[in-house]
Amino acid sequence: MAGHSKWANTKHRKGALDKKRAKIFSKIAKFIIIAARDGGGDPAANARLRLMIDKARAANMPKDNIERAIAKGTGELDGATYSELVYEGYAPGQVAVVIDILTDNKNRTASELRKIFDKQAGATLGNPGAVSWMFETKGVIEIPVPLIDEDQLMELALEAGAEDVKIEGEVHQILTAPEGFSAVRSAIEEKEIEPSLAEVTRIPTTTVVVDELDLAQKVVNFISDLEDHDDVQTVHTNFDIPDEILDKLE
Repeated sequence: MAGHSKWANTKHRKGALDKKRAKIFSKIAKFIIIAARDGGGDPAANARLRLMIDKARAANMPKDNIERAIAKGTGELDGATYSELVYEGYAPGQVAVVIDILTDNKNRTASELRKIFDKQAGATLGNPGAVSWMFETKGVIEIPVPLIDEDQLMELALEAGAEDVKIEGEVHQILTAPEGFSAVRSAIEEKEIEPSLAEVTRIPTTTVVVDELDLAQKVVNFISDLEDHDDVQTVHTNFDIPDEILDKLE
């Protein structure tokens, strides 16, 4: 968790997400469509949709885009029919990867993902269940340390149903069961505290330390290639790249 979190923060610092804003909006819109399709278009009665709308707003996605995606999900507007898929495998260095996908063409997506794996030496595409057992699904909320005292946050979060609260670098990190995520987040926001990260994600139960610069570069390049694919929504990994190596990456 820590390694991938640090890599995500590095991408933010380098402005990579700003350059790909249109692609990010497209990916979030797919999530909103699926959530509205499966649970209805009312975020008050659809926790998954509410979470996706929060994610869209955090990315500064225009309100019209959000509303259009909801309308496509509920059938008020025509749109593509998306399927949810999960691919698993290994990045170079035996780093586990689990890839969440939304696609309107399974065959196209399968072919293109195989090409990404095939072109990277040391990367292998696995069968269902190959590496997903190395991860568990958790709600993760991160709050900058200066915003709240650790003891105060721990009391607030645990009373709301959080499983754990700890400090990870410059942030307080709160872990919840997936079904308890919304209650904990709401309790925090009621105190007018704005999380820097709030999502339900896959967390590795074990990590692979990647402390060689060349290998770290290969791993990061491979993960970036996967994340750049239009149908790939999220890439979960178990790498842990030390800060001194991460700072040297291109």
